[in-house]
Amino acid sequence: MNHVAVALPLIIALVIMALAFDFINGLHDAANSIATVVSTRLLTPVQAVLFAAFFNFAAYFTFGLKVAETVGKGIIDKDVITPQVIFGALVGAMTWNVITWWRGIPSSSSHALIGGLLGAGTLHAGTNAIVWKGVTSTTSAIVLSPVIGLVVSMLLMLLSSWAFAKTSARTAEGAFKKLHLLSAAAYSIGHGANDAQKTMGIIAVLLYSQGLLGGTFHVPGWVVLSCYVAMGLGTLSGGWKIIETMGSRITKLSHHQGFCASAGGSIMLFAASAFGIPVSTTHTITGCVVGVGAARRASAVRWSVAQRVVVAWLVTIPASAFVGAVFYEVAKVF
Repeated sequence: MNHVAVALPLIIALVIMALAFDFINGLHDAANSIATVVSTRLLTPVQAVLFAAFFNFAAYFTFGLKVAETVGKGIIDKDVITPQVIFGALVGAMTWNVITWWRGIPSSSSHALIGGLLGAGTLHAGTNAIVWKGVTSTTSAIVLSPVIGLVVSMLLMLLSSWAFAKTSARTAEGAFKKLHLLSAAAYSIGHGANDAQKTMGIIAVLLYSQGLLGGTFHVPGWVVLSCYVAMGLGTLSGGWKIIETMGSRITKLSHHQGFCASAGGSIMLFAASAFGIPVSTTHTITGCVVGVGAARRASAVRWSVAQRVVVAWLVTIPASAFVGAVFYEVAKVF
């Protein structure tokens, strides 16, 4: 108990740092849920950010905590985690997020956090500390989530085009505006359900490592609430550079396409959250945007921009793992 008391200021500082990561996640990934409604001018940027923040927080009342448990104990063995490992993981992830945000590249905050955790955790306890089942499902999702999102969004484009084939253009446009707003709300809920939970898992495993959870791993209610608040505030701050890339530079969107992209992404996120798989909301919506663009015609997609995004995905885990390992070494000195 004395060990916990001595470490308490450090634990508080790390919890604040984790919430800062969640804030940056909301800032960085705000584009995911509002890019389509901004680029189609369905909502103004300010309205869209408020809209996304509200529905991010609504996820608190919708989903369980399976994703939080995967991150907390399914990437690195929870029994080898130390405050230094958490510090390295958070700084690794935050550094990569800031670099990609600055460059306007929609990389994944989720995979940056997992990369940071892998880098710091392996340096601390070796490769035996890696929980391969969780890592495999997460890395598989790097490939599968955008591909499935792309296919589902293309199918939705085809089905909805067929359903509205005999409707006048004006009536169809009005219907798709309403559907687009609904699908964007669903996507924001999916974003809150998957992304905010990753930080919950990090804070919970930190508390567990210091004996503050009574010996059994669980996510306390105050951790859940504070993570949703931090992400909501981050979303309110907006991520305009990334919104521009997602909403207009990959392909130009109509309300019809915006609806299909957001709906396809929501289906993917809800399924992943139900199974406790921490997927990248960024990867998912990018795949969906490419899918609806390609459904119109392949030349509608700016493939050079999409290619740059894919390269960022592939580099995220190794880059943040390297930075996480470096900052773990820095933390050991202190």
